[in-house]
Amino acid sequence: MRKLAILAAMLLMLSCAGGRGRYVQVSGYAQGGTYTVKLNTKGVTVPVETIKDSIEAILNGIDTTLSGYNKNSLLSHFNAGERIRPNAMFLEVYQMGYDLWKSSGGVLDFAAGPIFDAWGFGFRNSEFPSDQEIAALRENCGMRLLPPELPVCDGMLDPAELGNPRLNYNAIAQGYSCDKVAAYLYSIGVKDMLVDIGEIWCDGLNPGGKPWAVGIDRPEDNPTEEKRPMETVWSGEGKPCGIVTSGNYRKFYIRDGRKYAHTINPATGYPVSHSLLSATVVSSVSSAQADAYATWCMVLGIPSAREVILEDPTLEGCLIYEAVDGSMQTWLSPGFTVRKK
Repeated sequence: MRKLAILAAMLLMLSCAGGRGRYVQVSGYAQGGTYTVKLNTKGVTVPVETIKDSIEAILNGIDTTLSGYNKNSLLSHFNAGERIRPNAMFLEVYQMGYDLWKSSGGVLDFAAGPIFDAWGFGFRNSEFPSDQEIAALRENCGMRLLPPELPVCDGMLDPAELGNPRLNYNAIAQGYSCDKVAAYLYSIGVKDMLVDIGEIWCDGLNPGGKPWAVGIDRPEDNPTEEKRPMETVWSGEGKPCGIVTSGNYRKFYIRDGRKYAHTINPATGYPVSHSLLSATVVSSVSSAQADAYATWCMVLGIPSAREVILEDPTLEGCLIYEAVDGSMQTWLSPGFTVRKK
């Protein structure tokens, strides 16, 4: 997923723009990476230090609930087969994942954790899986084996009653985190904001009085977090939206001369192999939706991804793909706005 570069300062004044207010930036570490929140404090009475503490409390709550990398999270204990006392967030995200599985026709499968683990793109170290192992995993995991609602009894949830599934919310967790932070900012009166936790939620105007703009990476293979050239720059219209890029140019490995990327098709159990290099999705609904649909597009490939974006009025998209002649091409949906040079 695309990361925006951030300043080293943990708390930084951005600008004072006349009567537009006082913009500040809050930055820190969360979910194995960094986060940056830029906001206009005009009309906000909550101290900036309290805002920062509240944001980090939200992100910590998500980490201790949904992170498969945090061995003490509710998700990790559940995936290890232990009985847990699920909180509201755990139940909410399970329902979200189940609904996305249904609406995507199985393209998004949050119970395909064992398959992701087998390829080395999940929460466990693993070897290169054989065809027989993949076939066995496909037979024994997936949302199709789980109920629409988790069977909580006396406040407890026993994974054994569900066949000990292993859940993986990587396709929506960061987008969901953006939504939760944005909801808090709205609750204290913030109108102009950009929340960047690897994925983005933005609303209103930037310190210069213009809509927020977000650079889209040129999807050239590079598994590091080094700065890469921009392919284009999305420009907002001052309206609330989530924007997320998914691509196979960072998380991958080469084996026997073949590239194996982190986008896996749950229907086949194998990493995808097609011409779509990256998918950027803008959602007027939520960052979680943008996050999920960006992955959805990457699983489908260019023709079907275009259809998914065009059929949903809440979505816009930018698809970067390799043409037959080997050149890199970009497709934009009609409402996807780019900054003019």
